[in-house]
Amino acid sequence: MSVKPIREHAGKSLLAKHLPELSGGKHSMGSPGVLVTPAVLDPASGQTWDLLLQENPWLKTSKLVAKPDQLIKRRGKAGLIAINKTFDEAKQWVMDRMCKEQQVETVTGQLTHFLIEPMVPHTQEQEHYICMLSHRYEDEILFYHEGGVDVGDVDSKAEKLKLPTGAELTADAVKKTLLNKVPAAKQDNLASFVVSLYKFYQELHFAYLEINPLVMLDDNTVVPLDMAAKIDETANFLAAQKWGELDWPPPFGRAAYPEEALIRDMDGKTGASLKLTILNEKGRVWTMVAGGGASVVYADTVADYGWGHELANYGEYSGAPSTEETFVYAKTLLSLMCRHKHPDGKFLIIGGGIANFTDVAATFTGLIKALQEYADDIKSNNIKIWIRRAGPNYVEGLRKVKAASDKLGLGLKVYGPETHITAVIPMALGLQAALPEPDLSAASGPPLRKLIELKGPRPTPKGQPKPPADAKHTIVTATPETTSIVYGMQNRAVQGMLDFDYMCKRKKPSVEAMVFPFGGNHYVKFYWGTDEILMPVWTSTKEAIQKHPNASVFINFASFRSVHETSMEAMNYPGIKTLAIIAEGVPEQQTRDIIKVAESKNVGLIGPATVGGIKPGCIRIGNTGGMLDNIVMSRLYRPGSVAYVSKSGGMSNELNNIIARNSDGVYEGVAIGGDRYPGSRFLDHFLRYQDDAGAKMMVLLGEVGGEDEYDLINAVKSGRITKPVVAWCVGTCASCFTTEVQFGHAGAQARGDLETAAAKNKAMKEAGFYVPESFDKLPSTINEVYTKLVEAGEIVETPEAETPQVPMDYTWAKKLGMVRKPAAFISSISDDRGEELTYGGLTISDVFNQQIGIGGVLSLLWFRRQLPKECTQFIEMILQVTADHGPAVSGAHNTIVTARAGKDLVSSLCSGLLTIGPRFGGALDDAAKMFADAQDSGIAPKDWIEKMKKSNQLIMGIGHRIKSLANPDQRVEIIKNYAKKNFKSTPVLDYALAVEQITTRKRANLILNVDGCIAVSFVDMIRSCGAFSREECDDLMEFGCLNGLFVLGRSIGFIGHYLDQLRLKQPLYRHPWDDITYIQELA
Repeated sequence: MSVKPIREHAGKSLLAKHLPELSGGKHSMGSPGVLVTPAVLDPASGQTWDLLLQENPWLKTSKLVAKPDQLIKRRGKAGLIAINKTFDEAKQWVMDRMCKEQQVETVTGQLTHFLIEPMVPHTQEQEHYICMLSHRYEDEILFYHEGGVDVGDVDSKAEKLKLPTGAELTADAVKKTLLNKVPAAKQDNLASFVVSLYKFYQELHFAYLEINPLVMLDDNTVVPLDMAAKIDETANFLAAQKWGELDWPPPFGRAAYPEEALIRDMDGKTGASLKLTILNEKGRVWTMVAGGGASVVYADTVADYGWGHELANYGEYSGAPSTEETFVYAKTLLSLMCRHKHPDGKFLIIGGGIANFTDVAATFTGLIKALQEYADDIKSNNIKIWIRRAGPNYVEGLRKVKAASDKLGLGLKVYGPETHITAVIPMALGLQAALPEPDLSAASGPPLRKLIELKGPRPTPKGQPKPPADAKHTIVTATPETTSIVYGMQNRAVQGMLDFDYMCKRKKPSVEAMVFPFGGNHYVKFYWGTDEILMPVWTSTKEAIQKHPNASVFINFASFRSVHETSMEAMNYPGIKTLAIIAEGVPEQQTRDIIKVAESKNVGLIGPATVGGIKPGCIRIGNTGGMLDNIVMSRLYRPGSVAYVSKSGGMSNELNNIIARNSDGVYEGVAIGGDRYPGSRFLDHFLRYQDDAGAKMMVLLGEVGGEDEYDLINAVKSGRITKPVVAWCVGTCASCFTTEVQFGHAGAQARGDLETAAAKNKAMKEAGFYVPESFDKLPSTINEVYTKLVEAGEIVETPEAETPQVPMDYTWAKKLGMVRKPAAFISSISDDRGEELTYGGLTISDVFNQQIGIGGVLSLLWFRRQLPKECTQFIEMILQVTADHGPAVSGAHNTIVTARAGKDLVSSLCSGLLTIGPRFGGALDDAAKMFADAQDSGIAPKDWIEKMKKSNQLIMGIGHRIKSLANPDQRVEIIKNYAKKNFKSTPVLDYALAVEQITTRKRANLILNVDGCIAVSFVDMIRSCGAFSREECDDLMEFGCLNGLFVLGRSIGFIGHYLDQLRLKQPLYRHPWDDITYIQELA
């Protein structure tokens, strides 16, 4: 999610739609033109020239302008604008260029989208220039009284009006500041238009809007001729209705691939982050990287080693993608890699920073599935795969993928956190010798560092510089007593914070309470070491803060939709000194509003789009630092000497690892977030570190986009910051790309030369920062600076204490295969744990794809197997014939009486079901057993009847109140005929019919009734279908599944009677006196 450019046609269409309303009817636009796409080449498509004419008759009556609409700059100078054309001429001009290669300056691409619009005759004097753009604290409007292709350097020429966040623009301000050189007669109307345009800019969440030229005709009509615009895509939930269907075109020169659309569609349907940009489909180096920051670091390192021209893609898969999502992502990459063979083969580098909560083994299961599917293609295309991954369950993940590689013969190389994040790149490219692969029998432990030996006596340190008298810090540095309130039911994050506290030997938990607006005030159980504690959960922020006045940190896990509202409320309380906003995708207008309020109230911000921050020994915000094993590995349970700030949350874990392996560890670390306007800037934190005696050196990990690094440069140049700073800005690979690339973070995009990573790295180096040659050299640079500080006596190393232990949660220990215990329940009929619900092993999608019906579902859940179609249809037939037998039978009667008593559906249904037994509906199982046993024994029907008579046993399934052989029950006829026609054999049914012939001689209504017919036919079905052994058939009858069929079928009717009584609004039932015989004395 980020600020994205839109087509000129889209921008003009939005302006034409909304300008009249926003201007109160003062201004309107003519036609925004028509967008012509390659669909016109296909007569069968929905867009043809004839249809365009039919929908836009002005095309035939107006002189026209035609131009590509593909984010191409300086089209006029490139000869890509056709002016003063008839429709036929414009059509021919477009068709001559449609889907043809075109070079524009240094970029070559295919022209596919054209804008045709009415020509507006005007003079040069009527052309103006206007641009609106957003900054951290203000919006800026640039206006120049001249416009057009030769307007020149508007930054130096234009009049500028700056509007602080939230300020209202007035016509008077526009006239006074911007329109000095515009004729007085035109100023009122033009000022009114500018005010309306700014409302449009704000309400539709534009981040950039340039119109050049903006024409004002003699009748004061204002017409935008050329427009370039960018919209904040994160505001989709606020402005989608106003936007309508927006197209997000790729930069000119880079084709839009269907694979990109597939991943983009997946990204929109998941909580994970899935991105894919194809840079060079014939390139040899492909990456599959977890994490937005890490994805840039990998691309940078490929470029830094001279392979940028071979970099094929940019993208990320992170945020705990599912196994299936990882499979699709990996499969998509492999299919692209195998599209074009290269004689020297290709490389797939799979990596990422140390994950916070993504189960590496689970995602690698999806990767392994893709490797299995493409194994032959991987080998035939000579693709070498190198993996470096770390995070939760990474050892199991690496073990599994290595085993799969050995089995498939793919020759994968795998590494964990003991290897620097980008070290696999030079190894893969053959630029460095391959390191030995790690022992995967256990996770990597804390690094074992030798203390640096001083060659002489320890020098006298310079000591902590004294801060200026007026030094103030917006973010309050945490102490071991700092506590917080967590917004949202983030139980895992809270438990992680408490485990960190316990490991750091805090006296009390750093989380005092949680806020969750739903479910009422209650308590949630957490672990404090091995003990269990209760934490209060309040339904409102107000109540939580009132009950816990000492909490100074508010950790907001609200979604991007509600985080603005909840953050603004939290800042109303003076006790809150630090606010951490975790959510990604917060609209820029809302972020700027939060920043404005926070700075006015002296509240320090971390985020949005942050994983949080960590101060060893004091507090951990959210999921920072990852799982406990990573906390231990990076020694985050005790303070070191190195303080860092990172844009990227994922890379903050990596910095923890790098710093722990190249120094005495982290003193404090903060991930400020990758948005264009982070709540706090590098300078805010580095000034704190400068004034904190515990921080001896500082590390900055910035990125392309924004100018915050220059504030830090100025602080170093001015002498305000004197401690050594090791710094690197990622995004140096951008110079390798011929087209603009939006990196993983919303703010990772340069808006000018100063914002490029290369420019910032150069400026920092010139200012005295320690800047490595590439990110790959960052660890050695940190080690070099740290060693100098130790040798200078500024850092005094101490031997490492014993690593503390924290009990592992049972759930995670079981996942790692470390413990086992018997389950409380066993289930063999369904499973909801995987990607898809299964019934008897059949996925729910296959249930519908195979159209097995309710009978098939019942067979899977009751019998754990898929029965033949004739059997499942018979089951459905049973349900249909047993669904109801009128309102007079006992079950329906009870249901009706209960419904009329005002009870709910479930109570009424249960009332009816409780009447089912030997006298009503419960004869099916007994009938099945009786007739099956009799038929199996070989006794003749006549002798069996006599036997039953002598033992005073009723024959279940025989007898009906009114039906006879002469007046048969049609339900019996239907079932009997179906069984005879579809079952392989019906011996039990035949036996029952023989019994019927004898019993009806005694009395006509002693027929085989519907219960009996169902029972004997069901026995024949399960015995003859081949799905069950005889023993299993006997068990099914013993378990009562036949009565279950009656219960299931009759529930349909009972529910019907319940709904019928409500529909008819029947009152409470009272049985009439005259239908009751009252007996005073027994005879």
